[in-house]
Amino acid sequence: MEMNKRRLYALSVVILLLAALLPIGVFAASEWAPHVNYQQGDQVTYQGNVYSCLQSHTSLPGWEPPNVPALWKLVSSGSDDTTAPSAPANLKVTGKSASSVSLSWTASTDNVGVVAYEVYNGANLAGVSNQTQYTVTGLSANTSYTFTVKAKDAAGNRSGASNSVTVTTDSSDDGGGAPAGDKLLIGYWHNFDNGSTTLKLGEVSSKYDVIPVAFAEPSGQAPGHMQFTPYNATPEQFKADIARLKQMGKKVLISIGGANGHIQLHDATAKQNFINSMKNIIQTYGFNGMDIDLEGSSLAVGSGDTDFKHPTTPIIVNMIDAIRSICDSFGSDFMLTMAPETAYVQGGYLSYGGPWGAYLPVIHALRDKLTFIHVQHYNSGSMVGLDGKSYTQGTADFQVAMAEMLLQGFPVGNNPNNVFPGLREDQVAIGLPASPSAASGGYTTPDNIDKALKYLVKGQSYGGAYKLVKTGGYPGFRGVMTWSINWDAASGHAFSNPVRNSLDSLK
Repeated sequence: MEMNKRRLYALSVVILLLAALLPIGVFAASEWAPHVNYQQGDQVTYQGNVYSCLQSHTSLPGWEPPNVPALWKLVSSGSDDTTAPSAPANLKVTGKSASSVSLSWTASTDNVGVVAYEVYNGANLAGVSNQTQYTVTGLSANTSYTFTVKAKDAAGNRSGASNSVTVTTDSSDDGGGAPAGDKLLIGYWHNFDNGSTTLKLGEVSSKYDVIPVAFAEPSGQAPGHMQFTPYNATPEQFKADIARLKQMGKKVLISIGGANGHIQLHDATAKQNFINSMKNIIQTYGFNGMDIDLEGSSLAVGSGDTDFKHPTTPIIVNMIDAIRSICDSFGSDFMLTMAPETAYVQGGYLSYGGPWGAYLPVIHALRDKLTFIHVQHYNSGSMVGLDGKSYTQGTADFQVAMAEMLLQGFPVGNNPNNVFPGLREDQVAIGLPASPSAASGGYTTPDNIDKALKYLVKGQSYGGAYKLVKTGGYPGFRGVMTWSINWDAASGHAFSNPVRNSLDSLK
């Protein structure tokens, strides 16, 4: 009995000595699991490695530590992995402006797994991505740059460099036909009287840069056929107002749809009627482009249609084809903008089908034509951000979280193998109501708009709950849309005056 006690004592001493030599995290770390609320500083193990949590979040499938270096940092490797990943291949330029270059490449392979890609501008690290694409921002106009990419695994092994690409940035940043200037104020003008104010198009405040005219709607004459007639001016007066605004450097678009404009292109006949009638409207009035504001059941993902990159739902496929045809017929200066509701875009993060995520195939298929998108951050209710937390409309956190989903991309339907790629910074704006009367929910005070913009663009935190994945912000972020110019005028320009000042302060 005495001998057993001595042995037990000796064994206890050995265990204590070993514990003193090992990091506390080795004992404290548990295996990573989805749907767990992790706090900053927590440690987990995954595939034999120990990771430390960088940002508090609720984990989701597909957010395993090696996949999200923005959330997890490798603390120690549980293996002697010395094998570097293969070099990324097929590096190419997918877009450029005067201040940015967008790149994509083919994924690398590794014996354990690639955790990040490092993008180099010459010999300098330009940024890190956990996807096979990246947009380098903050570049100089009309300047030549050479880029390469390297892959990195969890053990810190780096691949050789990819092929290099050399590209010259544009001489001016016109945003695909958008007005010059870094930050845009976009406002819808009503072609109807809804009790706000009966403002004429020529009376729009000079604070606005882009003016979508709401709306062209189905005529009922034939499937897909669209019509537009000015309600408070003759066609000739309306054309003259558009011409004057264009001379002032403004862009005037025709918006399709709206809450009451139900548009579905079920077949080839409806698609061609839509193309022909929209081209006629655009040519007749001299619009600079077209805005897609499809709401209600105009877009819905059909049963069995699970891949947003290859949609099969006829009304979605036909709408994509029709919009592309219209854009192609007017050339590179033609503007294409979109104003979907949150359910149709960010809503596709948690569920894909029916209305949820129904805009994603349209956005993705037309990203090469898209000038910018401004999701309606109103009449929305709460939505879940990239950190797995729910945010309430009308707050600065909501604006930042919803915008970064489009800038970073996200797994559609929580499927890590079906990721919607992020858009370029200059392709993303946010949509907000001009006054409490303009929407049933989501009004955001100018002070909170200013906080959100400074955080989004410059990374200047206001101490909110949502933390940017890209901590330095997005300097190329496009601006703010409002519904509407008429509601803004009715409130004595209580929206456009402060928001214009906020946007100008970001240049």
